[in-house]
Amino acid sequence: MKRRNFFKRTFRGALGASIIPLAGTSCASAQGALDSEAPGSEPLNGASDPEQWHQMGTGKRPRPDRHKTLQYEVAVIGGGAAGMCAAISAARNGAKVILVQDRPVLGGNASSEIRVHLNGVNHLKNGLPERETGIIEEILLHNRFFNPQEAYPVWDHVLYDFVTREENIDLKLNTSAMRAIMKGDQIEAAYCWQMTTETAFTIKADLFIDCSGDGLLAATSGALYRTGREGKAEFNEKYAPAQPDGWQMGATVLLGSKDMGRPMPFEAPHFTIPFEADKAHKRRKLKPFEEGFWWVELGSDDDIIGDYEDNNHKLMGYAYGVWDYLKNSGLFPETENFALDWVSSLPGKRESRRFIGDYILCEPDMLGNKQFPDAVAFGGWSLDEHNPGGMLNLSEPPSYFHERFEEPYQIPFRSLYSHNVPNLLFAGRNISQTHIALSSSRIMATCALEGQAVGTAAALCLKKDVLPRMLGRQYISELQEQLLRDDAFIPNRPAQDSRDLAKQAHLIFADHTASGDAAKLNDGWSRDYNGEIHHWESDGLPARVQVEWIDHQTISQIEIKCDTNVQRNIMLRKDSLNNETFTNGIPKEMLKSLEVEAMVRGKWVKLGANTQNRTRLIKFHFDPVNTTAIRVVMNETYGKPNARLFEIRCYAAEADQG
Repeated sequence: MKRRNFFKRTFRGALGASIIPLAGTSCASAQGALDSEAPGSEPLNGASDPEQWHQMGTGKRPRPDRHKTLQYEVAVIGGGAAGMCAAISAARNGAKVILVQDRPVLGGNASSEIRVHLNGVNHLKNGLPERETGIIEEILLHNRFFNPQEAYPVWDHVLYDFVTREENIDLKLNTSAMRAIMKGDQIEAAYCWQMTTETAFTIKADLFIDCSGDGLLAATSGALYRTGREGKAEFNEKYAPAQPDGWQMGATVLLGSKDMGRPMPFEAPHFTIPFEADKAHKRRKLKPFEEGFWWVELGSDDDIIGDYEDNNHKLMGYAYGVWDYLKNSGLFPETENFALDWVSSLPGKRESRRFIGDYILCEPDMLGNKQFPDAVAFGGWSLDEHNPGGMLNLSEPPSYFHERFEEPYQIPFRSLYSHNVPNLLFAGRNISQTHIALSSSRIMATCALEGQAVGTAAALCLKKDVLPRMLGRQYISELQEQLLRDDAFIPNRPAQDSRDLAKQAHLIFADHTASGDAAKLNDGWSRDYNGEIHHWESDGLPARVQVEWIDHQTISQIEIKCDTNVQRNIMLRKDSLNNETFTNGIPKEMLKSLEVEAMVRGKWVKLGANTQNRTRLIKFHFDPVNTTAIRVVMNETYGKPNARLFEIRCYAAEADQG
């Protein structure tokens, strides 16, 4: 029997025979407790329940209730970058959300368990980033404030803090979504198992978002998906193979080393697989060696999910083999004082299932910079297709890096929901795309943008009482406007929110200007883009920007987008890189202290102040005021002498989010 068929049959058989746990059980009771029972006595918990729990001290023999049914509006499966942003965006837009994560920490491949850098659009031809904003930027900034030591285990808890502070989110860690429970063609519930508490959860929801990567919930719902590489002809992809095949990019085991200041001998463990350096392609670089080697990977041309544990064992051997070669070949004396400081036990995955939506994103869309009417996210990492054989194909480059992009490409909403399961959305590496398209869009910050898009879409579906497909057909502009308001960026799609009262301003001006134009702060663009200036920058601090109307306006919210320098990366890195395109600190451009005022009956009245701002999108909520002018007073940045703004919005109370 072929492995793929075996996987399908055994999985179904496991469900039918209840091999996969369907209720919580504990270990068998101690022999002494069994011996104390009178001969012929009935089972304490009924004939169908063999559990025998003797609770010492109380003498009770309880039966724990470890099967719970929970009800939410949105269930998000997977707590990586995509899942966190999906859950947070849905919650902030008013939905009751549960986030289900199968690991003890959040972050997915970026967590301390795997430690992949949270890259995004930082691989363009010009060498400059076009960094992601919105929720993923908030997360990265949160880390810069609360984890200045750049410790990966602390990063895990920064993520935990960021997610759990949202009132509308319940988080279940160590919990796997095992299967979908269907009602007709829709998912009614997710059957989940929490390993640490031996508890089964039946999680009911109106909408489900699968951000788990492998997509087990979506797969068991009957959602259409594919694996492997499309042939060149199907989508006219010049970098695809001539004929379709089953190859999928592999998982990687990373390691880290530390200079101990003295000679550190290394003896390889028994499972080490020797590194055959003489057969390795020149791009399999061994320097720098301190942070490990992303090319220690294994793919599969068949069932990459079923092969995972076997591949993990091999990858550990390969990783130690490369380190053994560095330490003991005699060719790298600079490693003499270095010792392994950390080795991952959980390989970071790149590819498995890709679910089918109403549109399959492909290579020509990206290279041709296709403009989608339903664009909701963007990407721009290179077409970085890894060698499918990985360590079994050493003579080939570890990745082909087919081509870099001139500018970011758009990702359509139609690629983020299921073609045949109406209440299922997805974000991350499992979206509707070809293998070649995945080689770029799989990067985590891009996945995070998709997550914010589908989370926002789910909340809007609930408000409009529609499913995702109908939302895309009837309310796509409303979805895009909400994303832009929440500081997501959609290339070539400026904001046009008719509720924004700043759009109706008669005049916007500043008391002094170093560059840009204050009048552009309501032009709908939240960054300088493609050589066009959309900012205003002060000439020193303090500085003021004033918005005036001819007629009185009733305002209760002011929203400001300041500068965080989107052409410099802020993600956590193992090497703490700090140069022109990476920073290991808080962006100096970001506003730290500001206040807002309104002209009321001929006098300036303070509406709010923020002396410790920590986000690019700065919001002020206050009791409604009737005014003909507001002004923003900027007092201090995190280091730059000037302040720079990209947008000012004003709203009445009825325009509040949610």
